[in-house]
Amino acid sequence: MYIAMEGTPRAWSTTRMTRPALIVALCLLAGACTAPRERPATPPASTLTLASWNMEHLAERNDSGCRPRSDADYAAMRAYAEALDADVIAFQEVESRAAAERVFDPARYTIEIEQRVGSGRKGECGGKPGLTINPQRTGFAIRKGVSFERQPDLTDLQLGNPDLRSGVDLVVRPAGAAPIRLLSVHLKAGCNSGDQREACPVLFQQVPVVERWIDQRAGERLRFAVLGDFNRRLALPGDAVWADWDDASPANADLARASGDQGARCNPRYRDFIDYIVLDRRASGGLVRFEEKTYAGPALSDHCAITAQLQPH
Repeated sequence: MYIAMEGTPRAWSTTRMTRPALIVALCLLAGACTAPRERPATPPASTLTLASWNMEHLAERNDSGCRPRSDADYAAMRAYAEALDADVIAFQEVESRAAAERVFDPARYTIEIEQRVGSGRKGECGGKPGLTINPQRTGFAIRKGVSFERQPDLTDLQLGNPDLRSGVDLVVRPAGAAPIRLLSVHLKAGCNSGDQREACPVLFQQVPVVERWIDQRAGERLRFAVLGDFNRRLALPGDAVWADWDDASPANADLARASGDQGARCNPRYRDFIDYIVLDRRASGGLVRFEEKTYAGPALSDHCAITAQLQPH
């Protein structure tokens, strides 16, 4: 054994040692004292996985709504949700908390759902005589143990219409990871490109509402993401909606779609995504992986879930 002193590597040099240092050295040689233990390294924080899933008219009762389901269907959806292995899932087209809990095990997930009551109007499902539409709400399923704070719903998205969806807004504070602000949305259907379709005026009134939320968050200290069914092909070259949002003003409003430029695979008829996880500049810098979770068997919804894995900081 040796003790290397300053200026005398791999050799003894008691002449340059202070008395306390010499005592410690002799103590160690004699085995009469124990060297201090190294403090164990702090384990690295795990990644944060976000997901979004339009669940196609998920009802709380069997054989109800525009997509009637059986016990077996709900069980298959629960297995699919578990396989996502996400920390936070933004969901759309869910009738109620009870409906969400049929898919997201309440022992493992906390449900936060849109507080909008709606008009109570019962319309017939398009192209499905005899079926009646149930309320469609947006919300989140948050893994137990992940801390979060509910913010007021973004009711301006309703444009004064009780049957348009509001947005559900959370601040999520995962252990060992930087907090993130999340907004779950489901925008007006029927204007997936251009501006000439009947639904476009409504969608284009919702666009500045989302932009105001983005700009407010971009000026704050937390990274953020907007998740959900945008009912818009945002990745089309020159899309006007994306151009309005992704303007880098403020600087953190320099946005990225987690899916990048890749195409959708859920349904061969539709090559472009309308579901997105939109990340601000800070969150997009930590993007590790994006994945579209297609179905191994029969489609459980007319949308597949998408996931984005982020670095903790």
